Amino acid sequence: MSNIADLIETYILQQLCNEKKRDVILKRADIADAINCAPSQISYVLSTRFTVEKGFLVESRRGLGGFIRIERRPAQNLIYLELAGKITDDFSQTDLHHLLTYMLRHELITRRETTILAQTFALLEDKMATSERSKWLRSTLKSLSDMTDGKDTQAQK
Repeated sequence: MSNIADLIETYILQQLCNEKKRDVILKRADIADAINCAPSQISYVLSTRFTVEKGFLVESRRGLGGFIRIERRPAQNLIYLELAGKITDDFSQTDLHHLLTYMLRHELITRRETTILAQTFALLEDKMATSERSKWLRSTLKSLSDMTDGKDTQAQK
């Protein structure tokens, strides 16, 4: 017999497969009733089996009206979000060069996109405070994540 964690994971994955979209919204109580388990066991499964590293984004709200939203994300989208999270408020031109080199090398952006981002960041250097430029770059990377459909971007050499 499978353990409770396996049953919870299977239940959630089945719910994801039944949806036409990439995400599903579930109620913790519904899962607990279906599996006959404690809500804390659901939290454990969410934190260990539905992680960013495994391609999932989980949003969880407890209490009255609470829910669990689980989204399956292509790995490329997660990389954009991870990179955006590493951009600090004092992000410099040198930091940008390293970021763009990494993204180009891993075929997350093309040479053309690299040039556009570098030139735009340089232009904004005189127009915005460092923290505002960093905020713009984080927003741009999050937009790239939202626009990616999971297909690999082929960098033009």
